[in-house]
Amino acid sequence: MKDALTIHRALLEREIQHEIVRLPIAISRSGELPGALGLPPERCLATRVFACNDVYRSRRFLTAAIVPAGSEPSAEAARLAVSARLIRPARADLINTVTEYAADLVCPLLLPESVRVLIDRTLVESLPVDDVVYTATGEPSTALGIRALDLFALSRAEPVHLCDWSAPRASAVPLAYMPSLPSGTPAPSSGRSRPGTALIPPDGPAQSSEN
Repeated sequence: MKDALTIHRALLEREIQHEIVRLPIAISRSGELPGALGLPPERCLATRVFACNDVYRSRRFLTAAIVPAGSEPSAEAARLAVSARLIRPARADLINTVTEYAADLVCPLLLPESVRVLIDRTLVESLPVDDVVYTATGEPSTALGIRALDLFALSRAEPVHLCDWSAPRASAVPLAYMPSLPSGTPAPSSGRSRPGTALIPPDGPAQSSEN
């Protein structure tokens, strides 16, 4: 199964600045990242996975939808974007097998080519590309911090309107007031330092997180 070390090694090969953060509390799903890191939902991304049937050839495939943590993407919007006849949340065992990530902790990177990847368009348009966002790593005790621009590019995600941004959101700090950060810099959290310990700094080699 893929985990933080798998992601770290792949990003090192591509010379992409990032950090692997040890969470102060273990999480069971990516929607819990904002609480664990003390950050607004827009800084923490969740990847929801759907099982789809093709309109014309009845081919079955998975679609991953990247949204702010705690948000649920519109299944109908995802269905239309990938031209599927049927769409439903994918079973956990299917997600585990195809993505090689724990089903509720899927990282949007290193997904197989067979998986269509979508990302909420409003998120892409509102988040400064140099800001750092955090995603799950497939394991409950760590998170990946990476520049939004790098995540958008590496995930090969297609921007689609997936979420209803008119609904009240849980963010304690409006996105417009969050400062832009240099590549690889941990994002701040509402006037206090972000919880968590960087196991693998943006420019450094892997530390002994395997122990």
